[in-house]
Amino acid sequence: MDELNRLSVEAFRESEKLPIIAVLENVRSAYNVGSFFRTADAFRLEGIYLVGYTAFPPHKEIKKTALGAEDTVHWKHFKTTAEALEDLRGLSYAIFAIEQAEGSQQLQHFEGGEKVAVVFGNEVTGVEQDTIKACDGCIEIPQLGMKHSLNVATAGGIVLWELVRHKLLAQ
Repeated sequence: MDELNRLSVEAFRESEKLPIIAVLENVRSAYNVGSFFRTADAFRLEGIYLVGYTAFPPHKEIKKTALGAEDTVHWKHFKTTAEALEDLRGLSYAIFAIEQAEGSQQLQHFEGGEKVAVVFGNEVTGVEQDTIKACDGCIEIPQLGMKHSLNVATAGGIVLWELVRHKLLAQ
């Protein structure tokens, strides 16, 4: 850890975070949730909001893929997405659904803002329509192949890296 110049768990928890929050709405696979924890840790995100039936720590499958990141990343669980969005609005976050929708912005053109929350939906049904309506907009990952969807954890890695990259370039 010293050679990698890594912080201790305590130092990481106290460190300054990037003002980005990933919201997982009814993500059915706890393995995908664990992957989001690792990504949030890697990019030093503000946190993760876990909504509905999305699994939350402590959970065996999250632990298996998070590899300890569930102990370093700040997270909250909400029964409904409306409660999560209300909390984010109270913290002055702009909120965007990651979804293919009419009028969505292509990820590579997304400008973001000071504080951004991104909502990732269920592996099969995506972000709920009511949630999309409650967001400030939608962001879409360009896809050039025959399939027009990605695993939610893969989509999370792509979107969150692009948001982080944009913030790092602005520094």
